[in-house]
Amino acid sequence: MPDNVARTYPGWVQRKAVTLCKRDQKRGGSGNVQQYRLAIHEAVVASGGLDHWTGEQLDWHLIGTYDNREAAEGKGEHKKQYALLPTIDHHSNRPEPNFVICAWRTNDAKHDMTPEELVAFCRRVVAHADTLNAPADDD
Repeated sequence: MPDNVARTYPGWVQRKAVTLCKRDQKRGGSGNVQQYRLAIHEAVVASGGLDHWTGEQLDWHLIGTYDNREAAEGKGEHKKQYALLPTIDHHSNRPEPNFVICAWRTNDAKHDMTPEELVAFCRRVVAHADTLNAPADDD
């Protein structure tokens, strides 16, 4: 891990653990911040630096740099700059510390879908794209 990322990483994990733990407790979860920190770190290590859903290389230099005010001003173009920002995704819809790491773009698209729903949705998108790009039948 590059030095600047190594300096940013502990604070990023802590902030994410606190936020996710509070949110999950409101949804009936019972985990504590330490469990969330450990689960997030384990998910990061397991990721090997890649998006869990797409296999894309994540841009770890972006952690801790996202600014909501800049995003509001920059709209879609700003969003594109952060497409490969590592984010923490619940691996299930249960309020527990069970995570995978994926790009912000992927997490935004997945939203509240279960892993099975995401895969089924992606298959429908690809199948539809294939029909749009299929050669016309000359008969």
